[in-house]
Amino acid sequence: MKLLKIFLLLAMVLGCLAISLAATPSEEDQSSLDFINNDDEGNSDRPWPESEETTSSLRGANRFLAQKSRAVMTCDKYPRVCRAKGSPGPDCCKKKCVNVTTDRLNCGMCGKKCKYPEICCNGQCVNPMSNKKNCGGCSNKCKKGSKCQYGMCSYA
Repeated sequence: MKLLKIFLLLAMVLGCLAISLAATPSEEDQSSLDFINNDDEGNSDRPWPESEETTSSLRGANRFLAQKSRAVMTCDKYPRVCRAKGSPGPDCCKKKCVNVTTDRLNCGMCGKKCKYPEICCNGQCVNPMSNKKNCGGCSNKCKKGSKCQYGMCSYA
């Protein structure tokens, strides 16, 4: 019975020790706390930690709080969005900014798709492998007397 009391007493002491160690700040945490406290006085011996990599932890934070809420401006409501600098194109098709002169999925007008080997050049679907005016790419004209074959002028 006496051995059981000693064992329980030892377990309680070790438990209290573990809790107190977990509750005290680590050396790194303490130095950052000292830095913050000394910064108000102006006599900090440690420079501002710009070179150190700072990471933020979202542990314990709700996912909802971690998300940034921002308004989404779609071109169906705000057509001027498509004319802004960096926009994929000036036209709006299915709530997306596109350029109908070059887009394969909206060639010439919204919803007009080019077939597999074709590309969209100036709003028209053309086959760059055989089109004399768009040989290999848009506006690549072959000289008079030469053919467009396999996307190259005068292949053979």
